[in-house]
Amino acid sequence: MTHDIYAIGNALVDLEFQITDAQLEDLGIQKSQMTLIDAHRRSELLGQLSDRQPRRTGGGSAANTVVALQQLGGRAYYACRVADDAYGHFYAEDLTHHGVRSCIHKSKSAGHTGTCLVMITPDAERTMSTHLGVSAELSLEEVEADAIASSSIYYMEGYLAASPTGLEAALAGRDVARNCGAQLALTLSDVSMIQFCRDGLLAMLKEGVDYLFANEAEIKAWFGTDSIDKALREAAQLAKTVCITLGAQGCAIMQAGVTTRVAAPTIQPVDTNGAGDMFAGAFLYACRQGRTVTQAAQLATAAASAIVAQQGNRMTTPDLLKVRDQWLQAIG
Repeated sequence: MTHDIYAIGNALVDLEFQITDAQLEDLGIQKSQMTLIDAHRRSELLGQLSDRQPRRTGGGSAANTVVALQQLGGRAYYACRVADDAYGHFYAEDLTHHGVRSCIHKSKSAGHTGTCLVMITPDAERTMSTHLGVSAELSLEEVEADAIASSSIYYMEGYLAASPTGLEAALAGRDVARNCGAQLALTLSDVSMIQFCRDGLLAMLKEGVDYLFANEAEIKAWFGTDSIDKALREAAQLAKTVCITLGAQGCAIMQAGVTTRVAAPTIQPVDTNGAGDMFAGAFLYACRQGRTVTQAAQLATAAASAIVAQQGNRMTTPDLLKVRDQWLQAIG
């Protein structure tokens, strides 16, 4: 196979701001969730934050996942849409810098590249206000059957459930992947997607997937339960391998009726942005290397903890490779 993973998702440039809880409340933003905003609201928020210099990085949930996998030594392809603007060129250069192949070079749309205003509060929690821009127009044009056919895993970003054309593209790619024998993976992405776009997520889950990724709040919201064990048992009906991140408590993995729990190392949290994306990328990388579920969970938890202990949604390649090397040494 040419690629370990072919992912489809929203191309977003992250603009990350350090902010207090009181300031977040003044901005009228609901903490800890992702909220879709229009261009007017984006301009309004940027105006209110004009006295702050944001940290700018390439972003988007699935993009963070494939960049992590590529940094660890895997091979990734990312399907997305950007505009022919400064942010779009920045985004394309960022993917190229990390060695991730994409369809961006084929065409760039008129309009504005998607942006995500990420508010980090002192408790390290991230709150996101996302303007999709042309990413909302992601469509069948970005689905490349040949690239999917040459990939071992087809990875769908749950955020695409909010876009009719994006959902259509994700489902078309899923059908190609299933016909080619590729494994299927889905991340539930955010509680807001479960609340408002459940039907789209159900369409992505149709006939089940091989890997399902979610955090504790998302999986409990999906099944309407406060019990993580019950949620895991229910989720096992949807996916062969269910991966639930539990923050400081590490993770819980359900596969073939067996639950595996891996504790997280003790860290001082700085920024939770990108932690779940990193977990998925590291977990799938380890699986592609033929590692056991427990070993994959150990790497994923270590990598997710490492990114929470620093600022930003991604790690530098040298720092992430240090995590990988320590993991390799630990598992022998």
